[in-house]
Amino acid sequence: MNYNYFIYILSNKNRSTLYIGVTNNILKRIEEHKLTKSGFAYRYNCFDLVYYEHFTQIEHAISREKQIKKWSRIKKNNLIKSKNPDLLNLINDLKH
Repeated sequence: MNYNYFIYILSNKNRSTLYIGVTNNILKRIEEHKLTKSGFAYRYNCFDLVYYEHFTQIEHAISREKQIKKWSRIKKNNLIKSKNPDLLNLINDLKH
């Protein structure tokens, strides 16, 4: 059986703040961040998807999330730019 899990990095419009999370549905989770009107992502307007990775096992996704959260901002930025050099909002990539 195949399962879908993702780690994702959200940022604000200025790309000055990052939020890292794990989910099984990125589109739904981003909407939840917007609608909840509380929490870090909402407080800092982190609604642009700038990076994500796909996993088939939740344990691997959680492990990767924890790993990235420990990294320096420079290392996180380099990871994002390795797949998204223009720091675009990738949300439309997932909608197709």
